[in-house]
Amino acid sequence: MCSLEKRGNLFILILTGQNGEHRLNPNLFSSIISALSRAKAESTRGSALVTVSHGKFFCNGFDLDWVNAAGSDEETQQRFNLLLDYLKQLVLAFISLPMPTIAAVNGHAAAGGVVLALCHDYVLMRRHRSVLYMIDLDLGIKIPEPFMALFRAKIS
Repeated sequence: MCSLEKRGNLFILILTGQNGEHRLNPNLFSSIISALSRAKAESTRGSALVTVSHGKFFCNGFDLDWVNAAGSDEETQQRFNLLLDYLKQLVLAFISLPMPTIAAVNGHAAAGGVVLALCHDYVLMRRHRSVLYMIDLDLGIKIPEPFMALFRAKIS
């Protein structure tokens, strides 16, 4: 889950949860997108949003336990595709905010967590405790074009 705090013109999006890995599933996606909608509605001139997380991870990507808990291969693929659709919605929600956004990456961000970090305007990381890791590349998984466009825009 997540929470949104407002301190003056500063919105703080806090990724919370029991395991501290902040794995992206429909509940977390909905919670973040709802919080961003609220921040957008309440924003004023000079607003900014900072995303932080509790625990030692920023975000460990898709909740593959949730994906693999489907009853069949077809349902597993449908769940994975649903998470991809949610991730696209999340990126759009961030880039449409009328304020600067900052990801304060306090721990590892993997796969979908990298996308979450990079859809912010700025990414700040702890030098010795943070890693952005795209396991998809090591596994030879084709990254969908919308996310490759985001990577090219941020990394070049």
